[in-house]
Amino acid sequence: MEITGRVHEVLPTQQVTETFKKRDLIIEYAENPQYPEFIKLEAHKETCEKLDELRTGDNVTVQFNLRGRPWTDKSGKTSYFNTLALWRVQINQTTAGNAPQTAQSITMEEADDSDLPF
Repeated sequence: MEITGRVHEVLPTQQVTETFKKRDLIIEYAENPQYPEFIKLEAHKETCEKLDELRTGDNVTVQFNLRGRPWTDKSGKTSYFNTLALWRVQINQTTAGNAPQTAQSITMEEADDSDLPF
């Protein structure tokens, strides 16, 4: 899946377990400019530091996979989680005519979620 928007925030890396870390990227997505949406995408493991290249306000096109999984707690209750797993960020520049041009592409390696804590 793919959307284009502006970087709203790049959050710090979170060490979830000894072997798993993640970092959230918040994109302001304005399909309807009156009602922008703030979409949270996740970078995983060693790809977290690749988000250091982004700045608030950057116009970007992001590509991601939609993932979902069940998790059953100790009492037997099942919850469901969705993740937008980031795999590519293109930093766009606009020309005088406002036509976007891709200036730089950051490719994230496909994350292996097998050691997620839930």
